[in-house]
Amino acid sequence: MIDTKDVLTAPPTGNPGGQEPEVVPVRNYGRWIAAVISLTALVGLIGSLAKNHNLHWDIVGHYLFADLVFNGLGTTLWLTAAAMTLGLGLGTLIAVMRLSSSPVLYGIATAFVWVFRGTPLLVQIIFWGYAAALYKYVKIGVPFTDITFFQTETNALLTPAVAALLALGLNEAAYASEIVRAGIQSVDPGQTEAAHSLGMRPALTMRRIVLPQAMRVIIPPMGNETINMLKMTALVSVISAHDLMSNIQDVYAQNYQVIPMLVVASIWYLALVSVLSVPQAWLERRYGRGTTRGAQASPLQRMLGGAASLVGKKNKEDGR
Repeated sequence: MIDTKDVLTAPPTGNPGGQEPEVVPVRNYGRWIAAVISLTALVGLIGSLAKNHNLHWDIVGHYLFADLVFNGLGTTLWLTAAAMTLGLGLGTLIAVMRLSSSPVLYGIATAFVWVFRGTPLLVQIIFWGYAAALYKYVKIGVPFTDITFFQTETNALLTPAVAALLALGLNEAAYASEIVRAGIQSVDPGQTEAAHSLGMRPALTMRRIVLPQAMRVIIPPMGNETINMLKMTALVSVISAHDLMSNIQDVYAQNYQVIPMLVVASIWYLALVSVLSVPQAWLERRYGRGTTRGAQASPLQRMLGGAASLVGKKNKEDGR
């Protein structure tokens, strides 16, 4: 028979002396080798571009902060903000219509998404830019009669900027409606039933209960759509909407410096996308509170945290 007293007072056999075990991190040599190779290739590429005289860095520096570039940037930012506002507002309405029990509303919304999502954006931009070839005048009146309340020339109403806004906004509405619809369907139906049991109307339930919870699903893809919209504004150069790409094309059509001017455009697009990524990350963390995704650190925080851990590990090893 085993004495209980001997068992309770026996010293632990796996940890002699009562010392804390030392945790030895796994050496990821493959990861370090891949990082060194990647950094070497990146430095080599940057050095090659910096020394390439065909880029004409003097021309890049001359036009980087030119007035025509800033004028184009203003149009690009205006088109991005206005098209996303139109697309998100109309897309939310289309999403609610597609979730409606009414076959008429569902059919209209489905047809809208089918048309604007099924045709290329470039085709839609050209269509709106040359709509006067289809209708010379825009009229509002009583159908099948000569009674007209409003009439104007199509070219006077659909300027290149307005045509670009309609093309970008309506195309974005088709994609935004699917994103919003997915976000609404991700909310537990019990939330809606509970709101209705408290006497809340369907519209109020959608605005106060469903949409705030759906935002954590809507924000990430909608942020990507905003960044994509900023870049898609370059397509409106085909109808001379005087955006950034249109002004860049006007310049290299005169000086024939295509590559340097495209470098100028790329620098500004990269800068604007980097700026837009900041509020997107903030919104994702805000609406993702209480979830695993909301607790994730930003890429910059991860990089700084990794560097700090490496420094702390080295100091610990030096102090031994």
